[in-house]
Formats: sequence, C-alpha cells, structure tokens
Amino acid sequence: MSNREAPQPSPARITPFSNHPIVVGIVPHQPELVALTAASWSQAVGGVPLYFAYVDTQRFAVAEFPDGTVRHAEIDSDSIDDSWRSRQEGIERSLTSLLGPSGAQWEFRYLAGRPDRALTHLARAVDAAAIVVGTRAPGPGARFREAVEGSVAIRLSHHQHRPVLVVPLSVVDWETPLWR
Repeated sequence: MSNREAPQPSPARITPFSNHPIVVGIVPHQPELVALTAASWSQAVGGVPLYFAYVDTQRFAVAEFPDGTVRHAEIDSDSIDDSWRSRQEGIERSLTSLLGPSGAQWEFRYLAGRPDRALTHLARAVDAAAIVVGTRAPGPGARFREAVEGSVAIRLSHHQHRPVLVVPLSVVDWETPLWR
C-alpha cells in the first residue's frame, strides 16, 4: 500500500459492537427519531456509550484532540460570533430531556468543518463501532443543498470503514403513482 492509499474495509478492521461506542451525527431541531434509534441500538448491544455530535460548517477545526473534541474558530477571523455556545447548550438540553429517562450513557461533542470528516475523526478517536445519521429533512431547500453539498451518509460510507446506519426521516410513498 502506498502512502496515498487509505486502509480498506476488511474483516480485520471490524470493530465489535459490544463494548465500543456509537457516534451519532445530529443537527438542531432534527426529529427525535435519530437519537432514539441510536439509544435503542446502544441498548441492544449492551448499553454502549453514545457520542452525539453536531458539526458546525460555519466554523473550522483549529486542533483535534485524542478524546474527539476539537478547538474551533470562525471562518471569518474579523467576525465575533458566539452563537455557537447557545446552539451547543440547546442541543445538550434537548438530549438531556430526551435521553434522561432512558438511562443511556452519552456525551456531546461540538465539532466544526466538513461533517463527514469531523464524524470520522470522532469515530476514530473514540474507537466507535458505527456511525448513525439521519436523512436530510424534506423539502426543496434540502434537496438543493444535498445536490450541491452531497449526502453526509454517502460520503461517510465511502470514506471510512465503519458501518453507517441511516435513519429515514421522510419517505416516499411507493403506493402513490408518480404521475397523476
């Protein structure tokens, strides 16, 4: 393998589900289904820890640390915007409210940059068995963003060796004819 080739998926690279955490990519105001699916999966494999992560694409990672946390900064160095702190607090409050009764072990990481790269870094840092993400919210704006930016789930499945569980948040009714 040359220095430029990435290690490929193989049986030797499987991370067992038991005793290894799950990384969960979330966004503010996302349906609860993603977090609840991850919590259910965690319980099914023995109550492994969950690492929830939001990736702020309006910031960039300045430093990545071994525990999966990052130090981040604004893309525009002339701007001062601390709104990320209230976003982080809001996400943590939502997770506490949602997961508190379940007894699930979880931590939250506020990451920055490209979502696929940030989630891969976190999964590598915590030696996660898998990554859970939701599909993009429905609507024409989301379809346009996905066409321009691409799908995080697809990029994850093509650029790292861990399994990716994609939680559907909106489905097409195949019973309904496409043309009326």
